[in-house]
Amino acid sequence: MQELLDTLAGWTAEGAGVGRAVVVRTFGSAPRPEGAVLLVTDDGRIAGSVSGGCVEGAAAEEIWAARKAGRERVIRYGISDEQAWDVGLACGGTIDVLVEPSVPVLAVEAAEAARARGGHGAAVVTPLPADSPPAAFGQHTPGPGSPPEPELLVGEDGRLDGTLGDPDLDAQLIGAAQDALRSGRSRTVELGGRSLFIEAFPVRPRLVVVGAVEVARSLVRLAHELGYETVVIDGRSSFATPERFPDVDQLVVGWPDEVADDIGLGPNDAVAVLTHDVKFDEPAIVEALRRGCRYVGAVGSKKTQGDRRQRLLEAGVSPAELDRLRGPVGLDLGGRNPAETALAILAEVVAERYGGTGVPLKQRAAA
Repeated sequence: MQELLDTLAGWTAEGAGVGRAVVVRTFGSAPRPEGAVLLVTDDGRIAGSVSGGCVEGAAAEEIWAARKAGRERVIRYGISDEQAWDVGLACGGTIDVLVEPSVPVLAVEAAEAARARGGHGAAVVTPLPADSPPAAFGQHTPGPGSPPEPELLVGEDGRLDGTLGDPDLDAQLIGAAQDALRSGRSRTVELGGRSLFIEAFPVRPRLVVVGAVEVARSLVRLAHELGYETVVIDGRSSFATPERFPDVDQLVVGWPDEVADDIGLGPNDAVAVLTHDVKFDEPAIVEALRRGCRYVGAVGSKKTQGDRRQRLLEAGVSPAELDRLRGPVGLDLGGRNPAETALAILAEVVAERYGGTGVPLKQRAAA
């Protein structure tokens, strides 16, 4: 949804009527994930995708019908391998698509808040029509749907705006929504005999790189391509320059523990410490662990890591906090040059974000 905000704003400014389709459940190797959005105007303009091209035409027709009827419904589309190949995709799958007569205001506001600098994340919860397809895989004939119900909102702090009418169900919903925000993945859950679509709008992930070294240049470039906000911190102004880091969002000259408040270092951040300088590295590690950063990694050999851990323990870092330190940093890809090292670091950051194991998919498939 976030990538379509500018398009939606332009259409709305023109006075165009806009409806929405969003993937709420997938089966098999579906071409688009839960949360993928298609927007369609009354005059036929289309933005976004729910299937990569397989069912966009049919979904657009359903959106126009929903706008006329003022009702929403969930339609299960089975995408054959042949259909997928016709539009250049490698495989088919099955998707459940919520068709809405308009774009929910709460979803737009949550997407804007998450995208803004210093913004906050939230999950929008949409009660699905009672005749929606079941969670189990299988064919389903779409029903007439129903008028849209009010959405609920769960903040990243666990605050719930709205209620399911039962404190236990509300608590379960909050837990599921926070899980969706942590993983950055939307999903449909079954609670109290209802299907609820949790549309996650997490804040933009941020990578804080301590040390404007050569590896950092590649790391920032790769992170930028993956949509991360990036910050580079170094005490040497000659290293932390826009010329060396043209893709970085923020360059900070200073000591990382002293600028932590200025950059708002916190749990949403991944921190990669790259300087090989005890005076610079270890205050940064202590501060990142203390603030609960979701990922903290530091370069260094096995001996360096052992010596560092001993000093950190003596400095008051608890064993539990120290267990969170990734050192040596990155996954074992066997690479040696700076770009390969950066790839190994970012691969571990991504794996941590989504709960990935880092093992080859072939190995997982054989298990």
